[in-house]
Amino acid sequence: MSSIFKSSAFLLIITLALIYLFPQGAAASSRLLSEQPTWVVEKYAQWMATYDRVYLNDAERESRLGIFKSNLEFIESFNNAGNKTFKLAINQFADMTNEEFRAYWNNNVYKKAMSSHTLSGVHQNSSFKYENAAAVPSSIDWRERGAVTPVKNQGQCGCCWAFSAVSAIEGIIKITTGRLVSLSVQELVDCDTEGVNKGCSGGLMDVAFEFIVKNGGIMTEADYPYKGVDGTCAAKNASRQATMITGFEDVPANSELSLQKAVAIQPVSVAIDAGGYDMQFYSSGVYTGECGTQLNHGVAAAGYGADEDSGAEYWIVKNSWGEKWGEGGYVKIARNVDAKEGHCGIAMQASYPIAHIH
Repeated sequence: MSSIFKSSAFLLIITLALIYLFPQGAAASSRLLSEQPTWVVEKYAQWMATYDRVYLNDAERESRLGIFKSNLEFIESFNNAGNKTFKLAINQFADMTNEEFRAYWNNNVYKKAMSSHTLSGVHQNSSFKYENAAAVPSSIDWRERGAVTPVKNQGQCGCCWAFSAVSAIEGIIKITTGRLVSLSVQELVDCDTEGVNKGCSGGLMDVAFEFIVKNGGIMTEADYPYKGVDGTCAAKNASRQATMITGFEDVPANSELSLQKAVAIQPVSVAIDAGGYDMQFYSSGVYTGECGTQLNHGVAAAGYGADEDSGAEYWIVKNSWGEKWGEGGYVKIARNVDAKEGHCGIAMQASYPIAHIH
């Protein structure tokens, strides 16, 4: 009886999963059951419920199931190999091909602006004030020092540049004033649009810093909450003074040592190539995966350290893909690699805001 009960319960679960997946298509459900392993169908149904995924029709849903299965097989094969310094896991990107993922997060502004855009120079210091730092700690985690706000999720808006800039500013404001305040990404999306920054279509962190300096600061998240879409600028001056910066500096390019000196003092905005297939499903460990130097994603270096067991050195990088991605929204990117640009280009375009102690 026990075996019969278990079999009946299993069939009920599969039936309910198929109804959830294909509420309008019995034929599609039957075809799916014959083409896909039941364990894949179960996982897909659970994943859809977890991430509230809704599709236009059964055809799209079935197509996405095929992609989901391919990604699931890639993840399991990767983890079972046991020869990597990091692990992968299913997340919100599980129904996307890597090509779609790369296009989804591609910040075209980097490609167009990195070589052609020139900042005004009014607030950009040409020197690197941390160059002669006397003592650089072997590790630091700005989260432990209360200088990092919770991980946020940019959703379908390509404004990683704004999240990166805001994270760096939140850090220096905490360091110089003792107050940690979540600042408004949406203000940058809506208002910093006259130059190369284009809201949800991409931008540059340095340009965001320059905008904030010129505008006397930036509002708080509470006063100007995130919407995840391009909107009309509705900024007010009332709450800006507590979040002023006086300028910004670029970290000398292609030097992980210089980046370490800067991160030892404050969180730093960095750009990386985040389009790798294994980056798409990164879950934990020190990321040594496939990536290049085509910068397409803005993030924040919130510290650095080394793995206690392996000794592998890494950067603590705060992302803006929500807490369900990576290690609670963070990725540990390999540090002190052979390439001068750093792994995934992390040392190529780093910068940090400047603020005076209040």
